[in-house]
Amino acid sequence: MIISPKSISTLIIALSISILSCAQNTTEKTTPIFKDGEAQIVEAFSDTNKWIRHDLWVETEFDTDGDGKPDRMHVAVTRPEQTETEDLKLPIIYVTSPYFAGVAADLPGVMWDVEIELGESAKERVHPEVTRRGHRPIISNSHLRKWVPRGYIVVHSSSPGTGLSDGAPTIGGENESLAPKAVIDWLCGRAKGYTEREGSEEIKAYWSTGKVGMTGTSYNGTLPLAAATTGVEGLEAIIPIAPNTSYYHYYRSNGLVRSPGGYLGEDIDVLYDFVHSGKEENRPYNNETIRDTEMKNGMDRETGDYNEFWEGRDYLNQMDNMKAALLMSHGFNDWNVMPVHSYRIYKAAKEKGLPTQIYYHQNGHGGPPPTSMMNKWFTKYLHGIDNGVENAENKSYIVREYDDPQEPTAYKDYPNPEASDVSLNLTYGGTSIGGLTLNKVPVAGEMLSDDASISGSELAQATNSKNRLLYVTPKLKEDLHISGVPQVTITLASSKPAANLSVWLVSLPWQEGKDVKITDNIITRGWADPKNHKSLTEEENLVIGKDYTITFDLQPDDQIIKAGQQIGLMIFSSDKEFTLHPKPGTELMIHLGSTKLTLPIVGGKGAFTKATH
Repeated sequence: MIISPKSISTLIIALSISILSCAQNTTEKTTPIFKDGEAQIVEAFSDTNKWIRHDLWVETEFDTDGDGKPDRMHVAVTRPEQTETEDLKLPIIYVTSPYFAGVAADLPGVMWDVEIELGESAKERVHPEVTRRGHRPIISNSHLRKWVPRGYIVVHSSSPGTGLSDGAPTIGGENESLAPKAVIDWLCGRAKGYTEREGSEEIKAYWSTGKVGMTGTSYNGTLPLAAATTGVEGLEAIIPIAPNTSYYHYYRSNGLVRSPGGYLGEDIDVLYDFVHSGKEENRPYNNETIRDTEMKNGMDRETGDYNEFWEGRDYLNQMDNMKAALLMSHGFNDWNVMPVHSYRIYKAAKEKGLPTQIYYHQNGHGGPPPTSMMNKWFTKYLHGIDNGVENAENKSYIVREYDDPQEPTAYKDYPNPEASDVSLNLTYGGTSIGGLTLNKVPVAGEMLSDDASISGSELAQATNSKNRLLYVTPKLKEDLHISGVPQVTITLASSKPAANLSVWLVSLPWQEGKDVKITDNIITRGWADPKNHKSLTEEENLVIGKDYTITFDLQPDDQIIKAGQQIGLMIFSSDKEFTLHPKPGTELMIHLGSTKLTLPIVGGKGAFTKATH
């Protein structure tokens, strides 16, 4: 066949138009957009009506509900339509929780009775049942509006034994680490997912790049760390917010049975009942196996000692395999999940050489880092954009006392590298007001009497009290910056074989009224069992009248105490808000000559001297 020059010309033009059209179609594909090292909101990803939402079940490698089959975790996916229409692959923001399907009601008697003598067993408490809520395919709507428009897929899952997930809740047990690992393995093509809980039809995460980041607050912030300790491939970065990193540190303190703030009488089995929203027919087996055997035999409310049960629920012991980059967030005035939880993991991750940053604010429980910080972190590790976040000179970001939480002050690290320990001694007069001084003091002793009916705030404000000892610095002539972990060494003798020991560090004069800020009165706190003065794993009864010395840390802090204030060390026995409440009358003799407070102060001894003289 002979083709005319005109036909050839027409064919070339048609072919050119076709190629141009393909090129235009290619360039018109929707992709994430980045500016200043952050993922930007993309209009095409932002129409919630076009998001694709579906759920599935991921098969795990464990069976904790005793039915002879691997437990399956209920997973929900929310992704932009372009992951279907344009074959777009995106990274994942993954959030997992035991709370998504609802929790038990706070009925009378669900908490352990705290009106008992130390070492005694309390009567059995009430066990509530959870009424499960929620409808497929939605597990949760959290984090969707923040991350999907910025070019991420958001995945949620219910923890073992909660919602429509199989298994048993173990509150820090191994399955709570392996469950999110399985979901990440599925997102990376290494585990099986099914369209139905009991079905055999498989489903693939063909829209996933295999890059996963995790975040969440409180229990939901604990589980990213749990997943990271498995070393699972594909989990690139985690941003835990106020995570519980050790259930011993949550329910005990230096050998002492201590409740989390606001939940007097709570213990690990109470939390188990609180979240146990899984399949009703599996609950009796789970209760018998986990709550009524493993927990009952391991939690030990009688001594408060550290043991294998608690050791297995401490993520600091499980960090050998961790590879994920870590941005940690916490509040210095969080008396529920206290700031030590974040600090201990941040410190260990830094020592391992992992990319780390920490964000602290001055408020209570919860509080994420600024969106910009989170965005940069996920942009670097999930999208692979070289924004230099891992090489930032400053590793610590702290919200100063009167600043906006979105505008933290940057420091080279936490604790502040310019802080050093200053040892302060106690001078006589603590039943009214004694002193805190750099000078050595004569050997003396002062007595306090326990009374759990009096609150710590009442004791701190009392002009005189036989129920506490209070030692204060001179009035500060200029601001004093505390940064790090205060520590106390206390030598005492008890009138009984067991006693609570509580310490508050306070800023005086005590402020009252509706305008009082959370930082105004309590600087930090700590609690300990004198019976554990030698060991956390084995206590010994106190010999009445015999001296014992115990050293323990208070909660980490970073606070600027304003000029005109005084720093006060308050020593007392039972803490109405946190400890057991034995009958009043236990007497503690505190030996001042061998008792001290160690404060980490920016500028060290020189700064303290300048501020107090």
